[in-house]
Amino acid sequence: MKIFTGEAIKEADKYTIENEPIASIELMERAANIIAKRIEIEVKKETPLLFLIGKGNNGGDGLAVARILHNAGYDCSIHSAFNVEDLSEECRYNIDRLPTHIIKTDLENITDKTVIIDALLGTGVKGTIKEPVSTIIEKVNSLPNKVISIDLPSGMKSEFENKGQTIIQADLTLALEFPKLAMLLPEAGEYCGKIEILPIGISKEYTDKTDTGYQYITSQYIESIRLKRAKFAHKGTYGHALLICGSRGMIGAAILATGAALRSGCGLVTAHIPAEDRYALNMAYPSAITSLDQENVFSEIPYKISKYNAIGIGCGLGMDNETISAFKHLLISADAPFVIDADALNIIAVHSKLRYSIPQGSILTPHLGELEQLIGPWTSEEEKISMVRRLAIKLKVIVVVKGAHTMVCLSDGNCYFNSTGNSGMAKGGSGDVLTGYITGLLARGYSSEHAAILGVYTHGLAGDKAAERYGCEAMNSKDLIDYLAI
Repeated sequence: MKIFTGEAIKEADKYTIENEPIASIELMERAANIIAKRIEIEVKKETPLLFLIGKGNNGGDGLAVARILHNAGYDCSIHSAFNVEDLSEECRYNIDRLPTHIIKTDLENITDKTVIIDALLGTGVKGTIKEPVSTIIEKVNSLPNKVISIDLPSGMKSEFENKGQTIIQADLTLALEFPKLAMLLPEAGEYCGKIEILPIGISKEYTDKTDTGYQYITSQYIESIRLKRAKFAHKGTYGHALLICGSRGMIGAAILATGAALRSGCGLVTAHIPAEDRYALNMAYPSAITSLDQENVFSEIPYKISKYNAIGIGCGLGMDNETISAFKHLLISADAPFVIDADALNIIAVHSKLRYSIPQGSILTPHLGELEQLIGPWTSEEEKISMVRRLAIKLKVIVVVKGAHTMVCLSDGNCYFNSTGNSGMAKGGSGDVLTGYITGLLARGYSSEHAAILGVYTHGLAGDKAAERYGCEAMNSKDLIDYLAI
């Protein structure tokens, strides 16, 4: 699913109105009916609703939803931030259509049980938030009430420059047709709560023909890139993955990566580990092959390195001198694409010339700390994305920036944001699972782009399934392996 800027979304609305054709107010009514149906699922009919109304089309959406839900039996009231003469044409139209039973009320007069529907501001926010809206937002954020935002939390700019901005803290954001980029970035994404995308019938012709550098990974896209298994295939058909992981005291990282690779569908998985740790890995995953290093760190390249279809390296690796030397030799000896994580990334950051030895089509999987070591500090989310793009394009690699809504930056600069995963995955070892899984997908025969995207999505989905079973607090990284499935 494409992610458009606020300006492009306005153009999409305009194109839909002109080419469907449909009147602007009818498009608003269509959207309002879809929003109202979703709120009916979320909120019981006996729960009072207070609609915060702005002066633009977002306010018009809110007014139309209030009328629809009032007619469906909800107790609806509104709080308008502006006088009638300040409202847009669509907003005034919907205010005139309000039933007389819908009263205007103040935020001071609501109970804790009231659900607040935020329809103050839409995607056109520019600059800082001014009165009277800023006071309303601050008041709402001080209340214990549940908040549902229409399209995006009021005050949030749709892309960048949200640091220090006054933004409503929503529990649920109902994004219309497209996710907004700011929702997926750490600068302000926390304000969205849970995000749901509601299709409202924007022109498919417009979305298909309009380019954007950002995509949102959906289950439909994942289904379109899956590979099928042949009935008469054998273990050699589906590739051989090599994992170079672990060091003294860090064999758990190798075990987690190996277990995940074995869930990927590839034919064979070999783990190159210190010889002293072979029993632990064999007991955990007897179906894995072991390649043994006589040192307690990575110090020598596995035998016949050319037989492997993909190489994952870094999990629990350490940064001993022997390891650095072996890694340098490995980079110039192997032709297969790499998945590079953890200490392997740190080695590349320290020995920066090594990055030019990384095979094209390899996948780098840094968390934010490792990313800063690779590209240097950034001052904004926009600058961070620009720097990641430059790295991916320059080295012709894929960069997976791990975190909430993990970003996969392809070697052409296009960025895909993940739609799965949760905060329970913020535990040691989750990245080891991802590295092993993506390495297995690469060996299995997926392209580097599809392996990264499918790996990130399925890894997040496994986290969601684990959270359902154990909860975000109790789940751990090993649980992810049990729920990996494609």
